[in-house]
Amino acid sequence: MLAAAETEMTMRTVARLAGVSVNRAVSVLHDLVHLGLVRRQDAGRAALVSLDRENEAGRLVAALSDVRNAVLRRLRQGARSIRPEPASVVLFGSFALGMATRDSDVDVLVVRAAAVPEDDEPWIESLGRWVDRASRIVGNPVNPLVVAESDVATLLERRDSVWGEIGKTGIVIAGSDLRYLPRVE
Repeated sequence: MLAAAETEMTMRTVARLAGVSVNRAVSVLHDLVHLGLVRRQDAGRAALVSLDRENEAGRLVAALSDVRNAVLRRLRQGARSIRPEPASVVLFGSFALGMATRDSDVDVLVVRAAAVPEDDEPWIESLGRWVDRASRIVGNPVNPLVVAESDVATLLERRDSVWGEIGKTGIVIAGSDLRYLPRVE
């Protein structure tokens, strides 16, 4: 009896996450078993299911589960093309937290190196090309927040604001960790 209740709760959770009814979730699971993507093993009144990684479609579904890491790798590679090099490029917000949705934008802090003037055209163009490419890679708009290297230390002192979150949960994809940038006066 407990196994059946646990299965029902699990299917409710799956249905809630998928935004469908429990009956629809069960029906889709049945179809996935029939197609060979999912293995089903009966265990009394319950059933144990798992993705069949020997099935080619199952292998691709498993690869999709790592899409966030693949995107981060590509963003890191692309950020190497920004010239002159930024002092730091940091993802923050919902994407960095692994909570992005299809409607999310990608928040990026870009720290302009102290030696690069704010109006440096090659810098602006290079950063713009990276932002455009990053948007295509992610499939969502990329919103860069550009700050001067000399402002970072002061901004990070605002721990109760977005700056505190950037310092705690941001993902460095290029340059230095914000905590290790030299204090520029």
